Amino acid sequence: MAGADGDDSLYPIAVLIDELRNEDVQLRLNSIKKLSTIALALGVERTRTELLPFLTDTIYDEDEVLLALAEQLGNFTMLVGGPEYVHCLLPPLESLATVEETVVRDKAVESLRKISQEHSPVDLEVHFEPLVKRLASGDWFTSRTSACGLFSVCYPRVSSTVKAEIRQHFRTLCSDDTPMVRRAAASKLGEFAKVLELDYVKTDIISLFTALASDEQDSVRLLAVEACVSIATLLPQEDLETLVMPTLRQAAEDKSWRVRYMVADKFSELQKAVGPEITKNDLVPAFQNLLKDCEAEVRAAAANKVKEFCENLPEDNREQIIMTHILPCVKELVSDTNQHVKSALASVIMGLSTILGKDNTIEHLLPLFLAQLKDECPEVRLNIISNLDCVNEVIGIRQLSQSLLPAIVELAEDAKWRVRLAIIEYMPLLAGQLGVEFFDEKLNTLCMAWLIDHVYAIREAATCNLMKLVEKFGAEWAQNTIVPKVLGMANDPNYLHRMTTLFCINALSEACGQEITTKQMLPVVLKMSNDQVANVRFNVAKSLQKIGPVLDSNALQTEVKPVLEKLASDTDMDVKYFAQEAISVLALA
Repeated sequence: MAGADGDDSLYPIAVLIDELRNEDVQLRLNSIKKLSTIALALGVERTRTELLPFLTDTIYDEDEVLLALAEQLGNFTMLVGGPEYVHCLLPPLESLATVEETVVRDKAVESLRKISQEHSPVDLEVHFEPLVKRLASGDWFTSRTSACGLFSVCYPRVSSTVKAEIRQHFRTLCSDDTPMVRRAAASKLGEFAKVLELDYVKTDIISLFTALASDEQDSVRLLAVEACVSIATLLPQEDLETLVMPTLRQAAEDKSWRVRYMVADKFSELQKAVGPEITKNDLVPAFQNLLKDCEAEVRAAAANKVKEFCENLPEDNREQIIMTHILPCVKELVSDTNQHVKSALASVIMGLSTILGKDNTIEHLLPLFLAQLKDECPEVRLNIISNLDCVNEVIGIRQLSQSLLPAIVELAEDAKWRVRLAIIEYMPLLAGQLGVEFFDEKLNTLCMAWLIDHVYAIREAATCNLMKLVEKFGAEWAQNTIVPKVLGMANDPNYLHRMTTLFCINALSEACGQEITTKQMLPVVLKMSNDQVANVRFNVAKSLQKIGPVLDSNALQTEVKPVLEKLASDTDMDVKYFAQEAISVLALA
């Protein structure tokens, strides 16, 4: 029996070896995903002595199999016997960190970073740090790029001599011959700076930052901009001007638009990192230039930051800076030739009204909002409408309605149905802001007109809109203003409009309550059961099912049941089906 037992315990690894040598990629992938189960079956010792060496030797597979393996190994600590044996996972992960496919390498680095936390300081120096060194001095650029992501996780927990070696390796990689390696180093510069002692940040990191920020490759320079945020937050205020600003000024005027884009994209973070004085003297002119940049992508990225930038300006002279330096640029962007720029600006420009106050908003911003509301690009118009509420808070409803409402009414009748749809979706919010009298006077007719729009999506949204309005303004308002108009459409010659009546009744019955539904809506629905068009008749059955729960049992038995029974023997299959479904759901059988 002992022999059989021995064979039995070899079984999982034998199956795994078979599956991993199978020609079918999917089978190999599945077996890798079951690795933890296999490791459990083998026990910690055999996982260390048999499974891991086997995996380390077989790393030459399809990328998706390797990716799954790299991910699995990051969660293997307990399966090899806990933190004291975690270094056994390093050989297979080291191999994976050198493969050609970037996704696999990144996942291997992620797993290595994860398990580095589980190494004791001694194990870090004995096992992990040598691995980082091997990767950092590897012949292939793939291993050197992987090393860049590992310095910051082992640096804080090693002795000062090892720290010096790690800094030296990082320096070397920052000036590597291969752009991909420099790019990887630049992308980890900020992260590495955060774990270094301040003196080394000033001596080592700044010189690396300056070098990477003037690299010949724009893909390296733009990553240095990203690191700039982290570095600036680490340094004391007095050192920023000399150590960081020259490089940042240079990046904001870089010949490559990608680098300028990165500066624009990170502008708010840079502004917070460098503080108010430098913002006033340096960043305001830089921001003006980015807003006027010759590349649309850069202008759009800067336009996106207008509100945040203005909010974070020092309060004592915020208004003066905005009015003299920022607003003129914003005015130009409103009529930019590129729609992405205009759209980016429209999504944030309304926020300026809370910063500038009522008088400035009415005098300077309202004309801009109006221009954007009439822009030929639907997205620009939509972004303005979606942010009206913050302007309303500043200038009040009267002013808003006189200036912007005509433009909104115009959009509600726009030829493009998506524009009309956007306005409908905004209507309940607008109604809540304008109040009921104002709404009845100016917007009610619009809401009713949408119910007979030729696009179904608009009719559907208009129905939903009515329900939200009734929830806002109450059942009495609905009874006087909405219900009569909706029920009037039941006699419309166009069957699509007659169906809209039913859809509205479905949506409104709950909000309007039992009395209105029973006395006013139900008779209309019942009458429509004789409609010539089968589509209308089966929608009658669906409507009765929907409004049934609102009605009392008397109405259900005496009025609804006979009609549903009649529809259940209709000549049309669909009408029959929906009538029978309604009978069973309402338990009228």
